[in-house]
Amino acid sequence: TIVYFVSLLVNQLISVEVGVEETYPVFTFLELVPFVFFSIAVVTDKIKKPARRILEIGTFTGYSAICLALGLPEGGHLDTLEINDELEDLIRTGWKNAGVEDRITLHLGDAKETLRRLDGPFDLVYIDADKRDYSDYYNLVIDKVSPGGLILADDVLWDGKMWQDPLPQDRKTLGIAAFNDMVVADPRVESVLLPIRDGLNVIRKK
Repeated sequence: TIVYFVSLLVNQLISVEVGVEETYPVFTFLELVPFVFFSIAVVTDKIKKPARRILEIGTFTGYSAICLALGLPEGGHLDTLEINDELEDLIRTGWKNAGVEDRITLHLGDAKETLRRLDGPFDLVYIDADKRDYSDYYNLVIDKVSPGGLILADDVLWDGKMWQDPLPQDRKTLGIAAFNDMVVADPRVESVLLPIRDGLNVIRKK
């Protein structure tokens, strides 16, 4: 799991776009490296054991699920949620080719309904789904996360819109802004927001 976490951050780092100062502050690769790896060190220092149960909200093509499943220890399992059933054949073919299909359960349907049915605890939750519903996903999973477990929320800077003043008023932007504010105010967790590409919020349950 940590291998996936670091690979995700490195992938974000090497994908940083330059020359878009009008949208959000631009950082060079070298400027970001110390901050990112210090943040990794702070968070991973508090992880006492590998994640055995992982929950992914938003499967899409299944690529991130492969990365997560490859990081599982022996006997670990990943539950992943996807609303678009037209992607199922593509998803399962990728998992079979990667040799991880026996470690993953795909739940098709509305994520919020599925979350209400799933039992925890989960050691790691990865959120990359409908931005309007991030707060709902968080509220539905936080009590199912193990103490010391992580929630990774992707796209929390939302194409630089979180930097804009005034804040754009579309529902997805407002949903992400409300989620970020809620996490900061939640005494049950500690978090660090990594300002890389669309942003990754690393949230640790106390």
